Amino acid sequence: MRALLFLLTSVVLHADDWPQWLGPQRDAVWRETGIVESFPEGGPKVLWRVKIGGGYTGPAVVDGRVYLMDRQVAAKESVPGNAFARGIIAGTERVLCLDAATGAKLWEHVYDCTYTMSYSTGPRCTPLVSGGKVWTLGAEGNLLCLDALNGKVLWSHDFKTDYGAKTPMWGFAGHPLLDGQRLICLCGGPGSVAVAFDKDTGKELWRALDAREPGYAPPTMIEAGGVKQLILWHPQSVSSLDPATGKLFWLHPWEVRAGLTVATPRLAGDLLLFSSFYTSSKCFKLDAAKPEAQLLWEGKSFSEKNTDTLHSLISTPFIEDGHIYGVCSYGQLRCLKLDTGARIWETFAATTGDKPVRWANAFLIKHEDRFFLANEHGDLIIAKLTPKSYEEISRVSLLKPTTTDPRRAVVWSHPAFASKCVFMRNDEEIVCASLAK
Repeated sequence: MRALLFLLTSVVLHADDWPQWLGPQRDAVWRETGIVESFPEGGPKVLWRVKIGGGYTGPAVVDGRVYLMDRQVAAKESVPGNAFARGIIAGTERVLCLDAATGAKLWEHVYDCTYTMSYSTGPRCTPLVSGGKVWTLGAEGNLLCLDALNGKVLWSHDFKTDYGAKTPMWGFAGHPLLDGQRLICLCGGPGSVAVAFDKDTGKELWRALDAREPGYAPPTMIEAGGVKQLILWHPQSVSSLDPATGKLFWLHPWEVRAGLTVATPRLAGDLLLFSSFYTSSKCFKLDAAKPEAQLLWEGKSFSEKNTDTLHSLISTPFIEDGHIYGVCSYGQLRCLKLDTGARIWETFAATTGDKPVRWANAFLIKHEDRFFLANEHGDLIIAKLTPKSYEEISRVSLLKPTTTDPRRAVVWSHPAFASKCVFMRNDEEIVCASLAK
């Protein structure tokens, strides 16, 4: 009976879910209606707050449940004072399931996980939820498939043990991608930058690509040239694969400094955009008849300060009506032309307020004719982004910044939007606030 109720609830609430990184269609668009146009005086109604541990993991919201991951450091363990240092830090990772209406804990799964990466606050990847299962990837490469109803582990892989992968400098951070029966993960190890697993059994279906390191950009699915293409961006190349077999369609070499392939690739029509912190942006034109691509334009700057097009780090750019909106290396929210990369305007209003700050960030989520922006101060902003300007409509502070890895307190976790609410977390709590009109 419980399983039947779970299925029926899934059918009813599917349209309101936020089941993975960047939402239902993995495109950073929130499609619910009946949402506030500006915040009421005093801010939106906070429905609940729940204490949690540290982590960069954004929440997923499905069938009236919230799924997220956090980290607990073992007693008497010391975290390196320099966040770039790679200590050996004992502790646990946890997969947590909460009731979306009340914040009550429904279940948790905890496992030992010694951290060896830099920026050791907690796990990075947003849980992926579908068909009564939840898949999670921890910062040390622990891939789990759990029953979404009760948290029972159905299968698991350890990327370091199973594939000889080494923990990247900033941990395993490529959000898993579901493609039909295939769960596609950024893994690492010889010949296994990407690995496809059977989503139900965990059986390996294929592995592909060699590289010094896997990078951090999530696997991305597009359709172009008459076929589906799996786009993988690691620090040595942009690659397109056949998602069914892992065979290579096309490849463009690209040496990216410090392994910083992070921002999700973005497709608009036949143009595919990538943006990197040190090495600027590249835009490819995809062939209409076959799976091939030609470089349309690229930035020339290799500097984080003297930038030219867009040097994204954490924030994924958004493309609309031939224009790119994205956050550059020092917090500049910029508008650029998609076909040339030419910059039109920039502002610090949404990120730092008035000055450049290294790695300053805001996440961009489109809703109808405006955007919700969640910045690193814990603010949620409603604003219009057009080729003319940044126009702020409303702003509220929902969380305090707690992560001190970048030598200042920040919130670097992507929010979820579901059931006419926003779900945001820092290293101490997750908050649910109503955004219903």
